[in-house]
Amino acid sequence: MNAGARQGLPQWFDQARFGAYQVRVVLLCFLVTTFDGFDTQAIAFTGPALAQALGVGPRGLAPIITAGVAGMALGAVLFGPLGDRYGRRAAVLLATAVFGLFSLLTAFAVNVEQLMVLRFLTGIGMGGAAPNVYTLASEFSPHRHRGLVMLLAGLGLPVGAILGGLIAGQVIPAWGWQGVFVLGGVAPLLFLPLLWILFPESPYYLARRNRQSALIGLLARVAPAAAPTADTVFTLPEAPTRVGAAALFSPALRHNTVAIWGTYFFNWVAWFGLVLWIPSVLTAAGLPREQAGLATVTLNGAALLFMLPLAWLLPKLPVRRVILLLLAGAVLVSLLLARAGGNWPLVFALVGLSGLCVGGPQIALNYLAVSIYPTAVRASGVGWAIGMGRLGTVAGGAAGGLVLADFGPQGFFLALIVPLALAILAALLVRSADHPGPGDKIGD
Repeated sequence: MNAGARQGLPQWFDQARFGAYQVRVVLLCFLVTTFDGFDTQAIAFTGPALAQALGVGPRGLAPIITAGVAGMALGAVLFGPLGDRYGRRAAVLLATAVFGLFSLLTAFAVNVEQLMVLRFLTGIGMGGAAPNVYTLASEFSPHRHRGLVMLLAGLGLPVGAILGGLIAGQVIPAWGWQGVFVLGGVAPLLFLPLLWILFPESPYYLARRNRQSALIGLLARVAPAAAPTADTVFTLPEAPTRVGAAALFSPALRHNTVAIWGTYFFNWVAWFGLVLWIPSVLTAAGLPREQAGLATVTLNGAALLFMLPLAWLLPKLPVRRVILLLLAGAVLVSLLLARAGGNWPLVFALVGLSGLCVGGPQIALNYLAVSIYPTAVRASGVGWAIGMGRLGTVAGGAAGGLVLADFGPQGFFLALIVPLALAILAALLVRSADHPGPGDKIGD
């Protein structure tokens, strides 16, 4: 095999037709993130009912929410390196099993302490799935479609949240808050055998591990009309890189690692503070409790609607500038929400804009992280970046309840400006990628 023709793996994907096999891979990734999105926001759907059942207010719910997002942070930093060492497939399967099992067990919790433990364990699985799904989807994609493919793979997060918001309104009156967690656990566990059969390994991982026979067989399924010959040797356009978090602080990567971590952290403080607390915030502002779930649907639905054209355009745009413009828009929207009062049509319109301006940087940041890191540390890089974002989620989830309790809805929206401004400062520090994909526009 060593005497065979050598070909760059990225160039092979750029030249091959994007076919049915890649569509299937993206669909499987989408389903994983749909279950993830449902379980991630299950605590938001059930928040008002849980508060009533447990006899607590926003302060009482804050530890439960914080435990879940702390687990997500830990899961992201554990499962990213796991995917780099043992394969994206193994990491995704294990993460899905973990969040499905512990979501189901959450339905049987009887007090705040049990809910905290079970949400923490569920969070480990939810946090572990995302970096490997994003990485694997990007590694099955040609450059021209990478932004859209990554969005579609992660699209399940808002879709799961939207479905959850719609389903929760029907399930909670009939089955109580427990019914949401039963659904959130049973669905991914039933999906797991199908995932085991159909979910592939990353072609980039196979190339880096020099498993050429397995790689050639995989590429023959990806594009039968352009199947490589058995003696083809596929290469990666990267210098050998050690695996692990320490590699993220090599001289070539450490500046962008710190800058991206900061942008993720502060953007996620704002985004998940908004996502996790928006039903409770609007209820406190006077919105009828039965309509509170519509705020989650509006926020995530708008994010979904706006992210589709954004993802299509990302390979052609300066990604950092897009992130900065969206974050600046988010500051303005937060100011307007603080002044909107009980004008519900205006409030819901602004909540929808928040889906674009606060949520939009999520897909751009994922694209940026995948573009910057080489294959050997790509899942680690994305995982640690998402892990920093999850730490921001901890801060946003915990602070959101405290700010709402002490300063009310207006103070909540004004407080969002602080992490958004800090995210802008961090994004300004990002430099052009050292390992961009062909044609990627990272800077200005």
